[in-house]
Amino acid sequence: MGEINIPRDQQNALAAIDNSELNRLIGQAVREEQLGDLHRLPLANCGPYVAKQFLYFERALTKHREAKAPRKRAETENTLRRAGTDLSYAVEAMKQRMEEEQKEGQLFYVDDQIVPPYRCDKRLSVRVSYRWRRTVDDEWTSGSITFIHDVDLRPNYTMPTPKRKPSAARREQDRQIELYETWQHLMRGALYSVRDYFREGGDGDKIPQTFQATVDSHTRGLNNYSTRFWRQPV
Repeated sequence: MGEINIPRDQQNALAAIDNSELNRLIGQAVREEQLGDLHRLPLANCGPYVAKQFLYFERALTKHREAKAPRKRAETENTLRRAGTDLSYAVEAMKQRMEEEQKEGQLFYVDDQIVPPYRCDKRLSVRVSYRWRRTVDDEWTSGSITFIHDVDLRPNYTMPTPKRKPSAARREQDRQIELYETWQHLMRGALYSVRDYFREGGDGDKIPQTFQATVDSHTRGLNNYSTRFWRQPV
């Protein structure tokens, strides 16, 4: 799944599933203690959330089928029915999300296909591209915003000091891991911020070309508000 957008192949899989038919087949699988025609539905192609719930349902079905003692079967049946409900809910939730994305897509689209850097430096940046329009009758306008974050690499003295000093290669490896994890945090925050800005009716003409991410006053790192480029500082 994309970071904020449902990929086209997953949308097609979701659209191919009828909710009423899904619930009927789930009930049938519970009664007959086998997947039956449920395996014909493209549940595994609907994204990780649905695929995970489908896997849980399959496992619960197997445990129920293998259970022998009446008390154990009662327990496994309850677990199986809950797994079936969870699977049905997951598909419904993803369908609702898809419908919301398609509706929003008439006025804006935020490109979440961002290539990660080969190597990170302490100055991190993420460029988010988008298109938007005020009404469906207007022409599309394209734009982008680059989020910048200068990572504070000063040692964290609250962490215990290692007994043996790591090698220079190991220190650089640890540094790259820390920087990449921070870049991922910046990237996710940037995407969600641009999307939420448009969701709240923001004017695309007022999005700056660059934005220096704000840092948490306590941790010196990023938080949930660091990429809110329209948020007034307090």
